[in-house]
Amino acid sequence: MSSANLVELKNLTFGYGDGRVVLDQIDVHVPRGKVTVLIGASGGGKTTMLRLIGGQNKALSGQVLFDGQDVGALDRNGLYAMRRRMGMLFQFGALFTDQSVFDNVAFPLREHTRLPESLIRDIVLMKLHAVGLRGARDLMPSELSGGMARRVALARAIALDPELIMYDEPFSGLDPISLGTAARLIRQLNDTLGLTSIMVSHELESTFQVADHIIVLANGQVAMQGTPDEVRRSDNPLIRQYVTASPEGPVRFHYPAASVQDDFGPNGASVRPGRTS
Repeated sequence: MSSANLVELKNLTFGYGDGRVVLDQIDVHVPRGKVTVLIGASGGGKTTMLRLIGGQNKALSGQVLFDGQDVGALDRNGLYAMRRRMGMLFQFGALFTDQSVFDNVAFPLREHTRLPESLIRDIVLMKLHAVGLRGARDLMPSELSGGMARRVALARAIALDPELIMYDEPFSGLDPISLGTAARLIRQLNDTLGLTSIMVSHELESTFQVADHIIVLANGQVAMQGTPDEVRRSDNPLIRQYVTASPEGPVRFHYPAASVQDDFGPNGASVRPGRTS
């Protein structure tokens, strides 16, 4: 029997070679069939989490489970097989600039299947129709607006009918109309195709409209997991500051530094730049 969660991170720690820990013993669950959104201040490990789920990074300890499989324990063939069950919408689309809209969407089908071109054509046009761009099939990426490029990238992400789609900042740089269109598409495709979606976003208004489940990351920890209403009602000072976009709160404007007196007083010249003690 399938678990209620498609993705789980269990007691997971991840850091880089310089000793900096990005995620510290976190436990996260991504409900099957829902839209889960990762929010939190920049540098909090949101995109890193997507890379861990996709197997691009490996945890220092703990587990990343995709449909019960330990991602970190998979060999090369197992990892590639798992990735065929995933779609990825990169920030700003990441389309191949030397290929047409049609060929961009056809790429994963040609790469991972042996379908005849006649069938690939039909699938590509269906995916483009789903994002409203069937008529743009012959355009080049340079001829697309930012919103159109993001929709083409979404058509490419669903070309192989994945179970999971990951979105890295899908609303970044979009005008209000394109942003609303992208948000509606994410919600509609998730529900119509029976997908599970994980989205990294800083655009809170649209995020709260499409999300079923929200994970708030802060200082390498999971500050909260819950519904949009539960996150809005949180009395955690850090979450309140983030949700209300307040400049005052646990996240400070000033980076830690020597006192103003030390830097600008009579003895200021003797304090080395960047030294805080």
